[in-house]
Amino acid sequence: MSSKLMTIRDVADYLGVPVNTLYQWRTKGYGPEGRRIGKYVRYRPQDVETWVEQQGEV
Repeated sequence: MSSKLMTIRDVADYLGVPVNTLYQWRTKGYGPEGRRIGKYVRYRPQDVETWVEQQGEV
């Protein structure tokens, strides 16, 4: 394993959005793909980067 999983707070800080926005996005199927690890949501950094890059595509 080469990269540490990101917490929802890490992703919110990275994207510059509130944590609650990420939770709302998850319920709508939007935003970077997060995975449940027990009771926690974690994100792979490469998934977050891929999602950000796709936002500029039309």
